[in-house]
Amino acid sequence: MSTTPDAATTGGEGVRFSVYVPLLVTVVLAVLAPWAARRPAPRPAAWSLACAALVTATGWLGSLALLAFNGFAQLPPVAREAHWSVDTLRTQDPVSLAVAAVSAVTLAAGLVSLAVAAARQVRHLLWARRECGRMPGDTELAVLDDEAPHAFALPGAPGRIVVSRGMLRCLGDAEREALLAHERAHLRDRHHLFQTVWRLAAAVNPLLRPLAAAGGFVLERWADEEAAVHVGSRTVVARAVGRAALATADAARPAALAATGGAVPQRVRALLAPPPPRRTLPFVAGALLLTLCCGCLANAASDSENLVEGAERAQCAADAGATGVTWTGHPTPRPDACCHHREDAPHGRHSR
Repeated sequence: MSTTPDAATTGGEGVRFSVYVPLLVTVVLAVLAPWAARRPAPRPAAWSLACAALVTATGWLGSLALLAFNGFAQLPPVAREAHWSVDTLRTQDPVSLAVAAVSAVTLAAGLVSLAVAAARQVRHLLWARRECGRMPGDTELAVLDDEAPHAFALPGAPGRIVVSRGMLRCLGDAEREALLAHERAHLRDRHHLFQTVWRLAAAVNPLLRPLAAAGGFVLERWADEEAAVHVGSRTVVARAVGRAALATADAARPAALAATGGAVPQRVRALLAPPPPRRTLPFVAGALLLTLCCGCLANAASDSENLVEGAERAQCAADAGATGVTWTGHPTPRPDACCHHREDAPHGRHSR
């Protein structure tokens, strides 16, 4: 792939603009996600938020990497080692050294935070599996002989629903069934994996923490709707959620998916209202934003490659003009063709 000076110039402009678009998309989603997540049905909303977290976190890391590379590529030691022209890169000035330094530090901090968060999530999942094996009984439901009200789901292989006798005494028969259906939905739909995606994305980029918080609310709403379908009454589920929340108001929350998690008043209001309609506008808008993010990141990477290739050709031409390069069997090449000759004559050697 060859690059002319004009293409290199265009690439520099593209790097300056396109590389920042994923960062802007991240900010937009961080602002709009908590509001938009409450509008559509919770199941598609959860999937959309998970996709948004993956794409924006990847775009964030990719943009920071490109900014850091395009800035540090202008350093003379780097340019000498890579055989490209510092003057060409600095003439295009795609990224200042200050921006590159900040991007590199932010990128390193994000990667370290990602590694720490990933290790924490692995430890949590291993703990949950160990707890599943320690719970009494060998069925899906484990009833603890504890007067303190507890009810939560532990992911495992298979997972377990943990309920205390204190919680069971707080609920009627229909409400108990709704509570168990809620926790069963957490396990069946593997909501802990969605949580893991959002927590890792927030570790990479703290701006995505509102998106992760909105995702936690959506998961509880998803389980609420599944429970309402199972028991056939949205009112019963709303009553179960409210009573369970009141019972556990003074109790410590477990590190697991619980029916009392999320914004309980908003969940109860949603259950007392008709089922949420299917909305397409939020998903279409989100898809367009994510497509823009991916397209601009790919364009910035391509422009960065073009810019570097232009700098390599400029250095190649400068070396050819300064040393009078000759190729075996060919006259002295034109500066703009020296790199082509280097590729087209694999057996040729140049002398200095």
